[in-house]
Amino acid sequence: MSDSVADAHQRARYWPIPVLRAVPAAVIALVITFSSNHAAGYGLLLFGVFAVVEGIVLGVGSATRLRDDPRSRRTALAQSVITVVAGIVAIACNGFGLTAFIAVLVVFAVLTGALELAQGLRARRRSPFARDWMTIGGLTLLLAVAFLVTPPDYSQQLGGIERVSGTLDASVVLVGLLGAYFAIAAVFHVIAGLSHKWGTVAPAPSPDGAPHA
Repeated sequence: MSDSVADAHQRARYWPIPVLRAVPAAVIALVITFSSNHAAGYGLLLFGVFAVVEGIVLGVGSATRLRDDPRSRRTALAQSVITVVAGIVAIACNGFGLTAFIAVLVVFAVLTGALELAQGLRARRRSPFARDWMTIGGLTLLLAVAFLVTPPDYSQQLGGIERVSGTLDASVVLVGLLGAYFAIAAVFHVIAGLSHKWGTVAPAPSPDGAPHA
């Protein structure tokens, strides 16, 4: 089987997974965008729901659609387990405030981001999905960095020219960052999945057996 035909076969099997991964990310991004509640506990609850669904989708999808790439499948399954566990912990700890929110998100982002980035780096010469994995892995690690560099005691009174009342504190900033991460990831997953779907048609072989350019 030629490389182009093999790639088309892999794309045909795997393309629904990034599209399905986009769904929980997009839903939670919309909830955060249109919700006035940006408390840390609410952020943990929303993240927990996302992580459980994301982990199940990733685990089932990888187990059933990465059979031709056992190494990447093992890494993705490990990532899915970590994601589900992080989601359960987040839901259980949603009443523990900002410290728990930061801790859960940072641990999740570092572990899963590093796994997905490493998965992409290892597969970059043998898998059409390597760039996708590297991109999402890098984005997830950036989320961890953003959470780590945001001061937990940050607080700024709103007002000024806009005359908006309220306080911009760390929980508002971090929940907003989480929503932005979900939105970017959702858009990327949809584009990646549909790109792979459109790339599932292998080039027609020429009479001598070689694929056309």
